[in-house]
Amino acid sequence: MSGTRRGPRARDPSQEEPGKKRGKREVRGELSAALREPALQEKAGAAWGRREPLSHEAIALDPAPFCHGVIPDFVPCPRFLDGLHAELSGLHFHEKGNDLYQFKQSDDLKKRKEPHISALRKVLFEEFREWLSAVTQVELEPTIDLSCAKYEYTDTLLCHDDELEGRRIAFILYLVPPWEKSDGGTLDLYSTDGHFQPQQVVKSLVPSWNSLAFFEVSPVSFHQVSEVLTEGKCRLSVSGWFHGPSVARPPRYIESLLPRSPHIPYDHEILYEWINPVYLDMDSQAQIQEEFEERSELLLKNFLKGEKFQLVCEALQKEDIKWSSRGPPNKRWYEKAEEGSLPDVLRKCLEFFRSEALFLLLSNFTGLKLHFLASSDEDEEGEEGRAADCTGHSSSKTKQGETSQKANGDADHGDRPEDDPQTKEGDPKNSSSVPMCMGELRHWTNGHYTLVHDTQMTEFALDLLFFCGCEDWDAEYGGFTSYIAKGEDEELLTVNPENNCVALVYRDKETLKFVKYVNHRSLERPKKQSRAGFWDFSFVYYE
Repeated sequence: MSGTRRGPRARDPSQEEPGKKRGKREVRGELSAALREPALQEKAGAAWGRREPLSHEAIALDPAPFCHGVIPDFVPCPRFLDGLHAELSGLHFHEKGNDLYQFKQSDDLKKRKEPHISALRKVLFEEFREWLSAVTQVELEPTIDLSCAKYEYTDTLLCHDDELEGRRIAFILYLVPPWEKSDGGTLDLYSTDGHFQPQQVVKSLVPSWNSLAFFEVSPVSFHQVSEVLTEGKCRLSVSGWFHGPSVARPPRYIESLLPRSPHIPYDHEILYEWINPVYLDMDSQAQIQEEFEERSELLLKNFLKGEKFQLVCEALQKEDIKWSSRGPPNKRWYEKAEEGSLPDVLRKCLEFFRSEALFLLLSNFTGLKLHFLASSDEDEEGEEGRAADCTGHSSSKTKQGETSQKANGDADHGDRPEDDPQTKEGDPKNSSSVPMCMGELRHWTNGHYTLVHDTQMTEFALDLLFFCGCEDWDAEYGGFTSYIAKGEDEELLTVNPENNCVALVYRDKETLKFVKYVNHRSLERPKKQSRAGFWDFSFVYYE
């Protein structure tokens, strides 16, 4: 026999507890021993309190762009972590998707009985909570707020601040395979401006196995989970919040709105120049209006003349057009054309959408009073209505008397009282009797989106979207416009991009809209143009 002596086998605290009989082992997890050293805890508390960075092998703290920390080896028990990973992977996950996010999430882990999940809960909400309270000098409550998330290819969580009554510290424990920044799925931190609005990503934290990131929830704690870009990799994490005394936050910033303007005085000749003649036929307009009054939405295909549409598409790809990013990213992120840089055909196209003749044509399509010549519900009481002549001809049309359905199925838009005040801050009523519009030319590609937000304007309006460069566009790429009822996630209507189509949607004060995040799959589309993505002319018209 060899004379070499084998030392005593090290005990794994995740598998047993002193005093326990064999076969009765309790699964336990323990916080990193280095983290529990009083000297390091004191040093971390001083750095956090003074808003200074701290770099240590057991923890890194940084006050910029807001206070956050990373613990690279949170629970140093490999067998425990393997067991935890197996239990979490076996949970049932729900597909979660709306304007803000797309990922899979488990039910609340508060009452799960699995041994490793239970042990992690104990580590987080007892040992770690006590340590975090000492470091941050915030009295954190034992409230358990915990779930598991899976982010896979194209999943993302867009810019938000996590602010909710009582949330003080957010945390994320990563259980991921070897991960690189190029895989996406980073925790991105935003800088903010003087109005507490996010500006740009200034730091990205790359997930790693058994690392825990945490940050202070505040009016400036804007962050996102960037899109996962690698197929076959799963970003598994456990996350939640520690709660404590609420802190005062500044009033929400109300941004200035895009300017509205009345129509430009162009007569019906501009319609003959631009529009497919089928839409200028008065009988067709009467049929379109009847259909719109039933559904409050329409898709008008092949809207422009073919040669005009071709010219617009070619002009959109010119290199000298200046595009500026439109934010802030907690509300929207896309490119908007600077009108002064546009080629002549695109400037004229914008003028067409702002023209008096189109206002009148839209009145005929929808029954809305967007022009003084357009008949209104009041005009038609007790008599036949006459469709306004926007082409130099005349045609009469009998109104059916049916009520129009909004995107959310509410009452007819003609029921709106003229003095109906807007009660929501930032929701101005069009007090002028002159119909108005606002619009822009937008470019959509990977990473672009709009979000529903607290200060979003809600009022009676007609949306017009005209699409270009979206041949072979698939709904799985995102980029579609979704209409939802206020306070709900369920979609009422989805408008998918389609070449040379005009989408018309009438919405009321209870209807919100967003453009779904354009994901990485969109880059797989066969390239038939110089720039990726698509364009739209986005206009809103007000009676």
